[in-house]
Amino acid sequence: MGIQERREREREARRASVLNATRTLVLERGFNATTTKVIAEQCELSEGALFLYFQNKEEIFLSLLFEGIDFTADILNKLLDAGLPPAERLQRLWESYTLINREHPEYVHVFGYLSRPQATANVGAEVRAEIAKKSGDNFRRVARLLDGIVPPDRIRIAADLLWAAFVGLNSLNDTRRNLGATAHPTKADLKAAFDLLSRGLLADVADGGRR
Repeated sequence: MGIQERREREREARRASVLNATRTLVLERGFNATTTKVIAEQCELSEGALFLYFQNKEEIFLSLLFEGIDFTADILNKLLDAGLPPAERLQRLWESYTLINREHPEYVHVFGYLSRPQATANVGAEVRAEIAKKSGDNFRRVARLLDGIVPPDRIRIAADLLWAAFVGLNSLNDTRRNLGATAHPTKADLKAAFDLLSRGLLADVADGGRR
């Protein structure tokens, strides 16, 4: 292995270390408290050394965002390739959201981070365009999964409804946990929520979208 190749591998390993530390900190402290200083301390780096790998905190969060988008794309592609019947396809889509939240809850948090005005304030137009494109590609994957489950003119709102319901219910769970209250919805509650949603969606297509 040449010197340049070794340096590049060391750089990538350090970047991965920073991202892994950020995953933990985001879940423990939230975005505001996850500063570059705190991230550097977690990685046993000086803050100045951290900036050798990432320009600012936003770039770190966006790196996690792109990871999350790609992780989601891989799951959706496998689901598309499975060729499942409509009802099972809808259930597996919901379960896919559960899988993302279980294996990488930081991705769900970072997806929500985009709703903040400052999230892309220091991000160039090209990066914003790339986020929009890759996110749009995932939306189109979901639309293909919903094809034949809901009428074509309702696919967009059905896709929004499923994701918003899942994220919102898990956000309620986090909020109640943070307040020291009984954390719910539980897994059983999430299943019940899906049952309610799926009945409406599957009934809609059975009724020809006339509701």
